[in-house]
Amino acid sequence: MDYGSSLPFFIENVFGKLREAVDIYASPATIYALRWHLFNNATWPDFTRLPNHLLPVIHFHELQDEVPIVIGEVNGAGGVRFTPIPVNHVVPTYGFLIESGDASFPWSSDTGPTQRLWEIANRTKNLRGIWIDCSFDNAMQGIADVSGHLTPATVAVELKKLERRVPILLHHLKPPCVDQIQKEITALGNPEIVVAVAAEVAGDRGVARELRRHTVSRAGGTAPPARSSA
Repeated sequence: MDYGSSLPFFIENVFGKLREAVDIYASPATIYALRWHLFNNATWPDFTRLPNHLLPVIHFHELQDEVPIVIGEVNGAGGVRFTPIPVNHVVPTYGFLIESGDASFPWSSDTGPTQRLWEIANRTKNLRGIWIDCSFDNAMQGIADVSGHLTPATVAVELKKLERRVPILLHHLKPPCVDQIQKEITALGNPEIVVAVAAEVAGDRGVARELRRHTVSRAGGTAPPARSSA
């Protein structure tokens, strides 16, 4: 529910205002859960059949393991390529290899120790960074293990699987754990790891600066100033 809770409200707000259906891309297991538990005509209406089954307000698209999709493509050009990668969580979950232009990065939130994500990262061209879960501090390792999440300790172990030097961007931090996670990450002494908490990201511009800093510092230059996202 933490990820799907706003979806019905979004659909309700755009209902009757769109010419085309809202496309929802998800694994077969996630689509089944949304149909059975959310859009079931009990919790919320079945928007796949409203206003009618021929012109529904939402359209589900099933993702398949490591089969890429391109979103935002215009006349066969541009767009962002997403490749779903199964990761290790308590329910079927995907991370993604996200590619656009000459930049690629794997992204995963809910995951414990995993394998395939790192294998794909090691073979990916134009790898600019990796986004990865770090939900709990080390004192909560037992909770992290049973719930399929990472801690600074298990992040350090996971990074041994990575054969590339790129920024590691940690997210999905549980709010009560943020300060302790930051202390434990600092104690690792790995300058590649960036704790991307909301206050530091500042609309992702902070992360963009980190990526430029890491990329340019390895080339021996000076990072250019960040451009406004306006």
